[in-house]
Amino acid sequence: MVSRSDKVECFRALHKSGCFVVPNPWDIAGARMMVGLGFRALATTSSGYAFSKGRRDGALEVSRDESLTYAAEIAASTDVPVTADLEDGYADTPEGIAETVLLAAKAGLAGLSIEDRQPRSNLPIRDFDDAVARVAAAADAARKHNIVLTARADGLGKGTYGLEQAIRRLKAFETVGAEVVYAPGVPDLASLQRLCRSVSAPVNHVIGQGVSGLTLGQIAQAGVRRVSVGGSLARAAGGALMSICQDIATGDFTALESAPAWGDLRSPKPVI
Repeated sequence: MVSRSDKVECFRALHKSGCFVVPNPWDIAGARMMVGLGFRALATTSSGYAFSKGRRDGALEVSRDESLTYAAEIAASTDVPVTADLEDGYADTPEGIAETVLLAAKAGLAGLSIEDRQPRSNLPIRDFDDAVARVAAAADAARKHNIVLTARADGLGKGTYGLEQAIRRLKAFETVGAEVVYAPGVPDLASLQRLCRSVSAPVNHVIGQGVSGLTLGQIAQAGVRRVSVGGSLARAAGGALMSICQDIATGDFTALESAPAWGDLRSPKPVI
């Protein structure tokens, strides 16, 4: 078994080696399949996991304990680094945020992300000072427990603020100690390039929110160091399942007849 500290260092090294892709599994089978295909790191997906449980994302329908248990299972199932989507940190105070970071480290994770979005509020995005203070608390705890912190500015994708405010927040998150930053919902390639030029920390770009149609090469040339797919992979898998079931409902079993063998699913040939 690879130690957590080794996974953390591997994760940091990946961000320095160029642009790499981090897929987001919602179960152990998917995690092992992705590693078998050659992916060098994984990230959890709060939306994909919530959907797999018949719940909604971002509505406190999945608890911190459940999210960490799911993340721990993914981390323990492979030897690659795993970073967890821990929403707003599942806490209202800096002390609570620090506790979440500690629990993430204890769960065997190499990284975690927290965002400036919050549930149960008429103001879904936290104000600037509150958001920065929370990231600062998370960063202090991350340094103490040796785990890679990613800080997210979610207001851009939610239409709460524009690119200028997203960049302002990411720069502040970097200043207080976030190792990786990103803003879901970047509208176009030029904005992505500008965002990457505005910070020194590695930038993550999530597929499925904001600009579409970009190749990995274009994303890398924009300055992105990490590409995640968030809940888009779970949505695509759900769409495929729905399509197959619709065919079955009409009496067409073709898709089942061409399904891969269990062995091919468990041990796919590497493509990376």
